[in-house]
Amino acid sequence: MSTIEQEPPRLYAAREPIFPRRVRGQFRNLKWVLMAVTLGIYYITPWIRWDRGPGMPDQAVLVDLANRRFFFFWIEIWPHEFYFVAGLLIMAGLGLFLFTSVLGRVWCGYFCPQTVWTDLFMMVERRIEGDRNARIRLYEQGWDARKVRLRATKWAAWLLIGLLTGGAWVFYFADAPTLLRDLVTLNAHPVAYTTIAIMTATTFFFGGFAREQICIYACPWPRIQGAMMDENTLTVAYREWRGEPRGKIAKGQPTKSDSPTALKGDCIDCLACVNVCPMGIDIREGQQLECITCALCIDACDDVMAKIGKPRGLIDYMALKDESAEKTGQEGESLWRHVLRPRPLLYFTLWGAIGVGLIVALFLRAPYDLNVSPVRNPLYVTMADGSIRNTYELRLRNMQGEEKAFAVGAETADGTPLPDVVVALEGDRETVTVPADETFAQRVYLTAEPGSALASGGQTPLTMWIEDLDSGRRAAVETVFQGTER
Repeated sequence: MSTIEQEPPRLYAAREPIFPRRVRGQFRNLKWVLMAVTLGIYYITPWIRWDRGPGMPDQAVLVDLANRRFFFFWIEIWPHEFYFVAGLLIMAGLGLFLFTSVLGRVWCGYFCPQTVWTDLFMMVERRIEGDRNARIRLYEQGWDARKVRLRATKWAAWLLIGLLTGGAWVFYFADAPTLLRDLVTLNAHPVAYTTIAIMTATTFFFGGFAREQICIYACPWPRIQGAMMDENTLTVAYREWRGEPRGKIAKGQPTKSDSPTALKGDCIDCLACVNVCPMGIDIREGQQLECITCALCIDACDDVMAKIGKPRGLIDYMALKDESAEKTGQEGESLWRHVLRPRPLLYFTLWGAIGVGLIVALFLRAPYDLNVSPVRNPLYVTMADGSIRNTYELRLRNMQGEEKAFAVGAETADGTPLPDVVVALEGDRETVTVPADETFAQRVYLTAEPGSALASGGQTPLTMWIEDLDSGRRAAVETVFQGTER
């Protein structure tokens, strides 16, 4: 008996070009507004100035890799404060979970950079080559002078957008006006040109040619979103009970929106929802991995319903639970019932708690920091008079915008003074002066008198501190003193 070998399922399908038709409506207008806002924030932010005082960068938002700091208006984040960045990333993840549990893939449809730049590329494409039918004809026809001109114009515009995108990105990592001058005069660092080239190429390819393939194959979120959604999640859906069976409707013919017993549904199978979809799917086939809930199909369907005199909402934001209720003639739940559910409330509570914690930590953080490292080569030094000396490396970080002077001292672990110990600073200094917004290294010597418990003992815990001479605030670090006993 012969067996028929079956080919394994293909994990990747070759891209079929998609030519979305232009659509007008409330969701399309919302996408235009959000696209303008998000692109404006991205391109304009590096040029906003913020006065931090002399010697400090005046760029409002700056990732200063050379000095390992991040500036955001009045906030300055140092490397040891990376927990602020980690907290913001956790908040971003919880925010994504929150919005997905309530409104499905609303991030993908309105805010995702891939969606925003693809929208911008398609707008340029439509302006140059025309709407859906014109672009289809241009795609199918052979190459001639007109097609070469249109394609060259479109690709040049895309490359310019990609160049502006890459240029704006590098401005976040250096002073924008200075870097722009260096780029134009060819004096910028090769890393800047390389970064711009990579960003230009990826923006050109992702927004112009890959488009929906990035969402389907490269992005993991479509495969994760199912865990965030349930039957109460509001997402773009087709009211099958009202639209089926599809077909042309004669003038005056009753449909399901007129009477549940009508033979015809409201859907006239005009394919308007399919023709405007940037992902090339048919929402009437149910929930699909490719759907980014951009809601353009809602605008297209509402426009058709208005023309044939039927109520809007054949395609709408709705919950699967409401659809089941509507099929039996009941009304769906209110918007607030969908929002105020345990899952979204849990996400919001966690999101808010982390946010409050970061704000409290931001306002309570010390304006300076101390790190103490005992020098253990040798463990201790016996002086001529028999006293025992330990050496320590102190690193003082002054996170303020002005120079600060600090006194240095030591005490026991429980906070009592050490009368038999002399504290001396290398360089015969009495205090340590740390420049504004810098880290300063200072060697400190602790000398225990001969015969004292500290000198003759083993490792004795103690505390070293610094005190701001202006404010009296202290920072302390626990360390040990090594005596002669091993």
